[in-house]
Amino acid sequence: TAGGTEADNLAVKGLYWSRQKDKVRPRILVSAIEHHAVLDPAHWLEKTSGAIVELIPVNQKGVIDLDELTKLIAKNETDVALIAVMWANNEVGSVQPIEEIVKLANAHQIPLHVDAVQAIGSLEIDLSRINLDSLAISGHKIGAPHATGLLVLRNGFKVDPVLHGGNQEPEVRSGTINTAGAAALGLAVELAVAKQAQHAARLQALRDKLIKEISSLVPDCVVNGDLENRLPGNTHFSFFGASGDSILMLLDQQGIEVSTGSACSAGVAQPSHVLMAMGVDLFHAISSVRITLGTSTTETEVNQLITKLPQAVATARLAGLNVGKKEAVKE
Repeated sequence: TAGGTEADNLAVKGLYWSRQKDKVRPRILVSAIEHHAVLDPAHWLEKTSGAIVELIPVNQKGVIDLDELTKLIAKNETDVALIAVMWANNEVGSVQPIEEIVKLANAHQIPLHVDAVQAIGSLEIDLSRINLDSLAISGHKIGAPHATGLLVLRNGFKVDPVLHGGNQEPEVRSGTINTAGAAALGLAVELAVAKQAQHAARLQALRDKLIKEISSLVPDCVVNGDLENRLPGNTHFSFFGASGDSILMLLDQQGIEVSTGSACSAGVAQPSHVLMAMGVDLFHAISSVRITLGTSTTETEVNQLITKLPQAVATARLAGLNVGKKEAVKE
């Protein structure tokens, strides 16, 4: 595919359409913290194709509530078109209990799509022991060229195409195949999987150091997400009383790049839907900063961040969040 977004769209739309052929199955069960590449096509199907989107709740750690998912399925398992759950969250880094979710979906014969864009190369993914129907990855996350991605479908599993015209790739995706991009993506996946354990161990050590030091220097900070089962290179803090956007700009002036949410939602002036689904209050949500460590991140850079971040928080707190509070009261 041309990336993770296309792969997710093809999976969600294609699975939904294919599941309507022998029986109307309007319900799409989607985790409340999904990437918009999954949420948006699901809601589009709701507007255009009669779908009913039901959000699967998560707990305060950003992890799927399996009991709630079981209840949603039990309402009527025969009218569920598909379940969509990301392997690991792109904002707070929480890793989902994918094996348990797969077993639950398989037990009720409901197709499961997993967005593994954040997981590939960072977590162990062994499809030989997980009976997964559909999985999406994006090339640029693991060093492949931009505009490359992959949708893995279980052997014999059918989805309706989104693109029509040439019936390439077993009639799933029409269009001339990007041979060079596919070759580069294949090599990138091979290397990412081979180096996953070493890569994860290095990033986890840096991540744990960052969390420990910042929690000590800014004692009232909150670390969002699951502290145990999270992406090795992800940290996500809330600094109450400081605007996340202010912290971002203050660090940017010093050559340090962080974000206040999903990289794909940069510039969107609203609290993260992920944090809100986790039950985080508005003021902690807008005071949050996401810090992602990657392949090229060095310990020197982490030490620089540890030195600069507390001062950025202090400066941002001087500006305060009074405007946001007044607006919230009016609402």
